[in-house]
Amino acid sequence: MNGSAAAAAVASSIRFSDPQIAMAHGAGGKASRRLVEGLFVPLLSGGLREALGDAARVSFGGSTVAITTDSFVVRPLRFPGGSIGELAVNGTMNDLAVSGAKGEAMVATFVLEEGLATSVLEAEIRAMAAALCAADVALVAGDTKVVERGKADGMYITTTGIGSPLSQVCVDPRSVRRGDKILLSGPIGDHGITILLARGDLDLEAELASDTRCILPLVEALARAAGPGIRWMRDPTRGGVATVLNELARDCGLGVVLEEKELPVRDQVRGACELLGLDPLHIANEGQFVAVVAPEYADAALNALRSTPGGEDACAIGEVRSEPACAVLVMTNYGGSRIVDMLIGDPLPRIC
Repeated sequence: MNGSAAAAAVASSIRFSDPQIAMAHGAGGKASRRLVEGLFVPLLSGGLREALGDAARVSFGGSTVAITTDSFVVRPLRFPGGSIGELAVNGTMNDLAVSGAKGEAMVATFVLEEGLATSVLEAEIRAMAAALCAADVALVAGDTKVVERGKADGMYITTTGIGSPLSQVCVDPRSVRRGDKILLSGPIGDHGITILLARGDLDLEAELASDTRCILPLVEALARAAGPGIRWMRDPTRGGVATVLNELARDCGLGVVLEEKELPVRDQVRGACELLGLDPLHIANEGQFVAVVAPEYADAALNALRSTPGGEDACAIGEVRSEPACAVLVMTNYGGSRIVDMLIGDPLPRIC
């Protein structure tokens, strides 16, 4: 195929027709996926046909590494349970962990707003240093840019993480089978609701903190106990558990059935969601992950998670079935059922 024919083929594969970019395109739901698959992938993927995930494995020189990248734009910069600096490290390492890799090195770019107090910047650098130390990861390179006052929410951080694959762990939605069990590492919705409370967007008082943390110890415990049985993992950040499980259902062609009574949601999160008319399954998390494991490994996997600090609340929340194909179904506490779609639009201010 000559150059002009190749260009025509790429042009014909572009399916993104929205006239302009909206906040919803960065919310992690349907609009985000439409942007990525309709515009970015046709022009930038070089013919990639594998399902997109939190990280990619790249082989060169006889070695294989995992690589991921992310940007952090949270407001306020500091919130109960964490801050943008800590979030940037943990979020990057978690994307590697759920892709079956241990973070080894990280690079970071800082976009600073003119007028940012040095004390604020120092606090975030200290938070990053502490998180890097806890994750046993080195920051090996970086860049700094300063933009005019009013052009950023104080600071933005962009990161790239490089990791080494964990042995016996192969994460691939195509490996998911009927009867596989869906595990969740802990309560959902803490981060998203904490950010809303910290901004004063809710006229509600609640003792709640972000769940931001490095989940590698939990993933490593899962790998030791059930490595060959791990089918798939994701950390449900933007768009929440509902969005990542809808992506899984679509990629594997099967149905995901959840038991509402098994979903771990704190009373404060549930109350805030009821007040706002939101579903906890759509609320962002920064320190939890969802895993699909073969049924014969489910008990060992749960025991391993629950015996690891921070995993005491791990639970099985459902299973993979033939129907409803390519969809997520929740069995309610009242004996009924409801389909839960990916996050549609942008119901919450950006939180990660």
